[in-house]
Amino acid sequence: MSVDPRLYAFVGVAALLTILPGADMALVTRNVLAIGRRKTFLTIIGICTGCVIHATASALGISAVLATSATAYNVMKTVGAGYLVWIGIQSIRQSTTLPVQQVPRSARNDTAFVQGFLTNILNPKVAIFYLTFLPQFISPGETVLRRSLLLASIHIAMGLVWLTAYAWFVDRLGAVLTRPRVKAWLERVTGGLLIALGARLAWERR
Repeated sequence: MSVDPRLYAFVGVAALLTILPGADMALVTRNVLAIGRRKTFLTIIGICTGCVIHATASALGISAVLATSATAYNVMKTVGAGYLVWIGIQSIRQSTTLPVQQVPRSARNDTAFVQGFLTNILNPKVAIFYLTFLPQFISPGETVLRRSLLLASIHIAMGLVWLTAYAWFVDRLGAVLTRPRVKAWLERVTGGLLIALGARLAWERR
C-alpha cells in the first residue's frame, strides 16, 4: 500500500490549526460554563455541521464567490461579527443579572446547536480557508470533489475530537468553576472575548 505524503502533511498542518484558539473555543468555553458539558456537545455538532457545509461549498466551487466578490464577503463577515458580538453581550448580561445556576437553561439548551452552527457558517474565513488550503494537498489528476471532501472530513473529525476534549477539560475544572461568583466572572471574560473576536472579524480585511 503506497504512502500518501500529501495526506500525512495535511494531517499535521490541520492538527496544528485545529488546536489554535478562536471563536469556536471561546463559544465552547462559554457554553460549558452556562449549560454544562453534555449540552455543549450540541454546540460542537453545530460547529462541525457548519464546517461540512463550508467544505462542500468549497469543493463545488460555490465558495469562490466569497473570494471574488468583496460585497458578498463583507456582508457575510459583518453578519458573522455581529452575531459573535451579540452572543458575547448576552453572556455578560446573563452573568450580571442572575446567579449562573438560576439563569433559565431551557432557552439556552434549545439554541446550543444553532449558536455553534451560526458562529461557524457566518464566518467567511472558514470558507476561504477551505477554498485556499485544501487544493494545496490535491495532486494533479485526482478527483477534486472526492479528495476535498476526504480532507475536509479529516479536519472536521479532528475538530470534533478536539472541542469535545476541550469541553471535558473545562468541565473538569469542577470545584473552582462551580462557585457562582467565579463562573459569573468567567462568563464575562468569555463574553468579552467573543465580542473582541467579533470586532476583529468585522475589521479584518481578506
